[in-house]
Amino acid sequence: MGTGTALTAHQLIGLLVDPGSFRTWDEPADPHPADPGYRASLARARERTGLDEAVLTGTGEIGGRPVALVASEFGFLGGSIGVGTAERITRAVERATAERLPLLALPVSGGTRMQEGSAAFLCMLRITAAVQAHRAAGLPYLTYLRNPTMGGVFASWGTLGQLVFAEPGARLGFLGPRVYEELRGVELPADVQRAEALAQRGLVDAVVPPEELREVVRRSLAVLTADRARLSTAPAAPLYRENAAEPQAPADAWDSVRRTRRPDRPGTRELLRRTATELVLLDAPGGRGGALVRALAVLDGQPALVVGQQRGTPDHERPFTAADLRAVRRSARLAEQLGLPLLTVVDTAGAELSAQAELDGVAVEIAHCLTTLLALRTPVLAVLLGQGSGGGALALLPADRVIAAEHAWLAPLPPEGASAIVHRDGAHAAELARAQGIGADDLARVGLVDEVVPERPDAAEEPDTFCERLGAAIATALDALTAVPEAERFAARADRHRRLGDPRSR
Repeated sequence: MGTGTALTAHQLIGLLVDPGSFRTWDEPADPHPADPGYRASLARARERTGLDEAVLTGTGEIGGRPVALVASEFGFLGGSIGVGTAERITRAVERATAERLPLLALPVSGGTRMQEGSAAFLCMLRITAAVQAHRAAGLPYLTYLRNPTMGGVFASWGTLGQLVFAEPGARLGFLGPRVYEELRGVELPADVQRAEALAQRGLVDAVVPPEELREVVRRSLAVLTADRARLSTAPAAPLYRENAAEPQAPADAWDSVRRTRRPDRPGTRELLRRTATELVLLDAPGGRGGALVRALAVLDGQPALVVGQQRGTPDHERPFTAADLRAVRRSARLAEQLGLPLLTVVDTAGAELSAQAELDGVAVEIAHCLTTLLALRTPVLAVLLGQGSGGGALALLPADRVIAAEHAWLAPLPPEGASAIVHRDGAHAAELARAQGIGADDLARVGLVDEVVPERPDAAEEPDTFCERLGAAIATALDALTAVPEAERFAARADRHRRLGDPRSR
């Protein structure tokens, strides 16, 4: 990993943009450093790479969509950032903002240029300010971290992407391994700064090979730049009682619990894959077995940012961790910044219950999730897909509207746990499930669920038609929510949560 990425800046841009569409924004660089050794290093770098600086900027098209690009060149003094390099990057970011273009940064760098010292180091503030202005303008900023991306670049504009992708095996970090060994006297473990390790901890959204990056970026921008003027003029979808055509007998709560535990029941990923016209799953290699699903999706023309829970099986549960909950909050803030509706999908056996979870602050993270979603300015739609156990489920349920599958349920604890508390054994689980009002129909009566989507008779036995039916309900609800003015929606959300739990409020 120490030799740097195999692709030059020109080669990577060639993989990404439509043929013949790249146009440079760069003006000739003409620095005249006083130090003769530095001047000689610059001359050798220019001769070796054919470039005048360690970065290329310009615009191209990806799938016909104009995109601004900033691409580092590792062959030019290790992609290091000097004052002139920083000025070129800053001007490109500012131009992208002025022209309302999405921006894709492709850094590869050992950090700031040591020959220019603190002046170059301080330029990370200059670049970061330009990036912040771009993001504040509601424009997409994506980054693809290449091998290596280190130091001030990693600690500023390299990791500020609303979506952060990384090259497989890339070394990414703050302190270079050589410096670490010199300062500490021991080697830095190789895996600490590997892209895959950072992805597993939620610091990188996805690890993407260069040859797959074009399609990932294309699909991401298809969501982030989708036409959001397509707002429904139809009234909001009716509440549960008005929406039910011919009410059927409510599902038996214990039967629903058992149905939602079937390993072949469609989960969050299956729902998205069957319903989204554009989909970017952000869970990275090594993390695909985790409890959290993050995605960008277009659902019947409506773009959304999705955070959901992927339940496990009775033999392999996936507890929802404090790190998962922090990722939910990060996703919610991103949805707000980009003006996208947030779709949460609840399907979990519960938050992690362990000594480590207590030390990680899982309860505190649940509380912060609740306040973040309640205060979010963008529309929030929650889907109760299956299991809804404990605080891990509750954390994703503050919303403007909630849709539930017919056999979905929500309870403070799994029925077996409730039985253990009330009866000191698990033998009364079915009885407790039926008594606690945990089913979708019960939840509609106390004001949580607005629409129940039938399963006829079981989602596991008709996965395609069930997902299609649920997907249509989601798209309709999203379309209606985005048509409501923000102030009106926010007031209705506050009123909704004030009345939760009281059956007389319906």
